[in-house]
Amino acid sequence: MAVSNQNLKYLRKLRGWTQEEFANKLHIKRSLLGAYEEERAEPRIDVLEVVCDMFKLTLDEILRKDLSDNKANYLAKRRAMKLAAGKSEIQFVPVKAAAGYLAGYADPEFIDELNTFTLPMLTGGNYRAFEIIGDSMLPTPSGSVIVGEKVDNFEDMKNNAACIVISRNEGIVYKRVQKHNKLKNKLTLISDNPSFHPYTVNAEEVLEMWQAQVVIARANTQNRWDMNQLANVVSDLQQQVSSLKKRIN
Repeated sequence: MAVSNQNLKYLRKLRGWTQEEFANKLHIKRSLLGAYEEERAEPRIDVLEVVCDMFKLTLDEILRKDLSDNKANYLAKRRAMKLAAGKSEIQFVPVKAAAGYLAGYADPEFIDELNTFTLPMLTGGNYRAFEIIGDSMLPTPSGSVIVGEKVDNFEDMKNNAACIVISRNEGIVYKRVQKHNKLKNKLTLISDNPSFHPYTVNAEEVLEMWQAQVVIARANTQNRWDMNQLANVVSDLQQQVSSLKKRIN
């Protein structure tokens, strides 16, 4: 297979696109892309130029270099270009990518292909953004994006800090993390919404933890509590107070 034809197929699979999806991005027919990948036709230069802009490559690279045999260097080049920009690239993990993230969180190739953005107030750190769904952290609304900074050592993390916690059993959750002085292998995850009860996880189950730095939510999002929710919250608080009194007495 000609190098350029092979590279088109490799780059498409690297992003996880179908031929239809890639063809739409290149503004060509799927059948034409199939002909390119199967070496039944030579890719047009104008098509290759679009691919080069998309993947930050040169025409010389896509025409002469087998990117699949030089994968590590290609990805390293992409990351170096991001760092050279002087801003912290923040990978975004939407809800629909959560299952894939649990499997690929430690795979540089998977992480490199996540969509990224930058924020002017965050520079020089290791940040990642996660979309959250649900009411457990109200008043932070469902659908918010939490930008967190990587926690490399649990001992250095502030107690009760709001964090994105990635664990084998619980998946990706947004909670406040309470450390235990006596049981250092245990972490209690607490919701801001008291309707959700705290629970404990083993520290060795935690794959990653990202301490929340920025919350991004839609401007027109309103945090509303209906009367049933408020009644449940009050009832839950009363039970907790009653339980504490019994322990004290």
